[in-house]
Amino acid sequence: MTATEGSVPSPNGEPGHDDELERSLVDQTLSDSDQTVSDTDQTLSDADQQRAERDQDSSDRDQRASDLEQAAADREPTSQTGVIETARADRVEATGRRLATTAERARTAVGRFHAADARDVNAQARDLAAAERDHAAETLEAAAPASGAKQEGEQRLAEVRARAAKDRDRAAADRAAAAADRATAARDREQAAIELRHAHLDDLTGALRRQMGDAALQHEIDRARRGDGRLVLAYVDVDGLKAINDREGHSAGDALLVAVVSTMRAKLRSFDPVVRYGGDEFVCAMSGTDTVDVTERFVEVAEALAREHDEAAISVGMADLRPSDTLTDLVARGDAALYKAKRRQA
Repeated sequence: MTATEGSVPSPNGEPGHDDELERSLVDQTLSDSDQTVSDTDQTLSDADQQRAERDQDSSDRDQRASDLEQAAADREPTSQTGVIETARADRVEATGRRLATTAERARTAVGRFHAADARDVNAQARDLAAAERDHAAETLEAAAPASGAKQEGEQRLAEVRARAAKDRDRAAADRAAAAADRATAARDREQAAIELRHAHLDDLTGALRRQMGDAALQHEIDRARRGDGRLVLAYVDVDGLKAINDREGHSAGDALLVAVVSTMRAKLRSFDPVVRYGGDEFVCAMSGTDTVDVTERFVEVAEALAREHDEAAISVGMADLRPSDTLTDLVARGDAALYKAKRRQA
């Protein structure tokens, strides 16, 4: 049997010292690679835990913001400003953390793909090591009768074949782990894409969060100014939400908020942004129209809500876009109009 290049067979035909050294080096290389992959697994696991903690923190901040907004709604207008600003800061912070979590999830997916590649390389190396051990076993088997040490040769042969079988088992395990890594990485990427789409949406209602909502409202203002300049901002308040929460529980109040947003989406145009501005307040912007049309649309919203929920009611304040208006100016006038509308109803 021909010796492999670079190896030095022993005088009795058994694998030589160079063969053993080479396999020892392969074993050490595989062991080092295993440690690297294990370290990578630990890093990815730590990243998963950190993401889970950030997700919980974001949810806690959103809940605190909602509680603050509801508290502000129950106060006199003159005492609302500080509470609302605190709630807004919490929502901005929560959104930023969600975006950071999404980016980290995408990076982790890449890390898992790299780990899968490393496992595949390990599996290939183990297959090669197993083939080398099989070759050594054949050499031992052929040399055993001439060696005069049958028992020792059989023991050595069994050890080499057992190591080869172990290499193949480890190679199969590496390939299975690589497949699992790739599947998890694919799920991470899909989840990151979903999170990116929803990072700016209110968890409860699906309306835009305040930060992205302001950007969407500004976009509508800019678009209106490139057109005929017409735009109406509607500032919407859900009437009696606190009473419903106190009487029927927060789940009933949450259901009403969801119904308000879904009804607005059904009655407004698909491209009109709906932004959750506070616990029970929403802002919409409708370009290319006037207050008459917008009033009719919100009458339809109110009627549809009343049909589905006995106590559901909304108040709406409207403001037409003026040439010199900033978004802050427009929202402030809409809020003032809402306050006047609620005083008229009182």
